[in-house]
Amino acid sequence: MNLRAFLKKIICIALLLAASVPTFAQQNDFKKKLQDMVKSYPATIGLAITNLQNGDTISVNGGLHLPMQSVYKFHLALAILHQVDEGKIQLNQQILIKKSDLKPDTWSPLRDKYPNGGVKIPLAELLSFTVSQSDNNGCDILFGIAGGPARVNAYIHQLGIKEINIAATENEMHQDWKVQFTNWTTAGAAADLLRLFYAKQLLSKTSQDFLWKIMTDSPSGPQKIKGLLPSGTAVAHKTGYSGADKKGLTAATNDIGIVSLPNGKHFAIAVFVSMTNADVKASDMMISELSRAAWDYFTNASVSPAAPR
Repeated sequence: MNLRAFLKKIICIALLLAASVPTFAQQNDFKKKLQDMVKSYPATIGLAITNLQNGDTISVNGGLHLPMQSVYKFHLALAILHQVDEGKIQLNQQILIKKSDLKPDTWSPLRDKYPNGGVKIPLAELLSFTVSQSDNNGCDILFGIAGGPARVNAYIHQLGIKEINIAATENEMHQDWKVQFTNWTTAGAAADLLRLFYAKQLLSKTSQDFLWKIMTDSPSGPQKIKGLLPSGTAVAHKTGYSGADKKGLTAATNDIGIVSLPNGKHFAIAVFVSMTNADVKASDMMISELSRAAWDYFTNASVSPAAPR
């Protein structure tokens, strides 16, 4: 290599390094901001945010084991749709909804629509009730189809997502407050699963598009990830909420999702707010503020070019 070529190479390397400095600085500043925000909240919070263009993840308490509540309906939907892709079941397959499936005293738009049971509905409709509207009875019917929580747990582990445990149905959680803690994840594991889903590494195109749609169309959780984002922002997400015990302690107010940015890029965010005496409005606002901080970072920072979804 002659001197001119060598100098040219050195200059190129120097320019690349100089260009990367603001990104590292921005990442460090962003993580510090998130740490300060999390520290200020009266709750135990697990947070992970992933740049879905390059896979970079920033987390705060991203390794804590925290209760999922209905967030695990996303994991369940992946397992069910994997069976669809294997040809074991079909989205248009008719599923019998029995009266005994429709437990009282639990959140269930499915029961409200079919109060007496005795009807058959397409699997696609059952999935929509369970994911979009977070139906608890629908969830447990799907667990029956999937082979139970242990089978769903094994499927998620097979994907390489190990820091998670799915052990109990919705009905089992409703019987005993302590049971919800057997269904746990880390924020990092939740963000990793969202990354795999976004990368289209888990499902066929038909199943991918279907799940993306019912997560994006979800009316639940408007004040969580979506709360402080610009109106009309598309978010494919799944919420979870435990309610409060007799002492006013809430074990879980959660939301995980993929946020679409105006420039065509996306980021994944997983926020688990646990063990707090804050009311639901305040807990939702914690998620909203963290989500807005991520939005501001990704719309202003120098991040990698968008990859087509």
